[in-house]
Amino acid sequence: MKTTEELYRIQEEIASKAVIVDKLNPKLKLIAGADQAFFYDSKAENKREEEKIISAVVVLEYPSMKLITYSYSVMPVDFPYIPGLLSFREAPAILTAFRALKIKPDLLVIDGGGINHPRFAGLATHVGVILDVATIGVTKNILCGTGELPDEEGDACIIKYKGKEIAYYLKSRKGSRPIIVAPGHKVSLATSLMLIKNCIRKHKLPEPTRIAHLCANKIKKRYI
Repeated sequence: MKTTEELYRIQEEIASKAVIVDKLNPKLKLIAGADQAFFYDSKAENKREEEKIISAVVVLEYPSMKLITYSYSVMPVDFPYIPGLLSFREAPAILTAFRALKIKPDLLVIDGGGINHPRFAGLATHVGVILDVATIGVTKNILCGTGELPDEEGDACIIKYKGKEIAYYLKSRKGSRPIIVAPGHKVSLATSLMLIKNCIRKHKLPEPTRIAHLCANKIKKRYI
């Protein structure tokens, strides 16, 4: 395993390649969502392969949010949980699942951070740069930065970190804590917010990651 300093350098290189302007298809028709689930394989002979990760990638029609297709991967977890280094734990499974898609989306929404990361290289940015696809990160918890919390459903407030605007708090549902929306790659901050708002239906989370979450957990039931 690489040293922490080596992993930080990889993230800094990823961040340097991230494009936070709109380079996605202007005639957006397909949005994908990615989410992960974990489980322990009691049948594994190798103790290192006991923990497994499932990554589900669903492709939805935009703006109807109709499910078109999906793919998934199941892989051993070979990296520990370390805050700020989540990409090295989860990205390989997302990359495998995405590459298995027969229909490629115009945009990938990931349950994870984007540029709202201590080194501006969260999971969505990491995956976006490697795949060279437009990505947005959506999370429930803040990793870095500060901003006012919005009060009314549909309102959003900017989050800043080290003098940079990196994400939005979005009050997606009345009575729920705000979610955090950040560009990952090839999408601007403003467009990220607009698109995620358009993907909100009756739930707190946008449909791409919400449906991917349901899909990952449904697949998980086959293994436990």
